[in-house]
Amino acid sequence: MRVLALDYGTARIGCAISDPTGTLATPIAAIEPPEVAEVARVAGEREAAKIVVGLPVSLSGEDSGQTALTRSFADELGDAVEVPVETWDERFTTRMAAQTRRETGAGSAEDSIAAAHLLESYLQSAAGRSARDPGAAGQ
Repeated sequence: MRVLALDYGTARIGCAISDPTGTLATPIAAIEPPEVAEVARVAGEREAAKIVVGLPVSLSGEDSGQTALTRSFADELGDAVEVPVETWDERFTTRMAAQTRRETGAGSAEDSIAAAHLLESYLQSAAGRSARDPGAAGQ
């Protein structure tokens, strides 16, 4: 199952997509400006079966200033697509993306690298849930 991950921002949306097995995360072109219709188009084009939107919470787990905007975007996106949309804690992904870019010289936008880190975290968690409960696979 392909999963599309989004690092939502008011200027652009970083994007990453998983391979069909849900194992690998690859950064793809960012969406600029951030528009729900464009995300829906990309999701359809990439055959995403699920969309995960990074939820920006503070280090303590509390809502940040961007959290309400991101939740609103995820709700609007959920109304516009026919696949499940969920949020996922994105703490540290921007910092990890900056480090990845410095270390590898990656050509992708930092927002999309952050989305790839978010997706990796999500996929690892999903794999752990499936290993503990084989009936949970694909949920």
